Amino acid sequence: MRVFITDDSKIVVERLHDLLDEVSGLEVVGEAGNVPDAVSSIQKTNPDAVILDLQMPGGTGLDVLREIRQGHPLMQVLICTNFAYPQYKDECMAAGANYFLDKSADFDKIPAIFRQLIKDAKRSNSSR
Repeated sequence: MRVFITDDSKIVVERLHDLLDEVSGLEVVGEAGNVPDAVSSIQKTNPDAVILDLQMPGGTGLDVLREIRQGHPLMQVLICTNFAYPQYKDECMAAGANYFLDKSADFDKIPAIFRQLIKDAKRSNSSR
């Protein structure tokens, strides 16, 4: 599974790399720290999944989600934010996010989510 990371915090990006290194069958194909770079890089790399921060320079993760969702309906999108308020969750899920995670409480769930996504992808590929 090919994953793209968008977050403007170098510390968070490093932590995500550490967490994702634990997941067999996963490759980080790129990263961006602002909205314009995220949109263009995601369109170029065409990853299977994207981890999106909500608050970034140049806009929001929601802007990125809305921009990429139309051309990539099957891409898995994980919103990972410090602003895990119900209204943000509702808006992100309505825009097509698959997951909405609170960085302070759910960060360590990311490897398990990707293991399940990889398992599900293998299962659906073997049933074709």
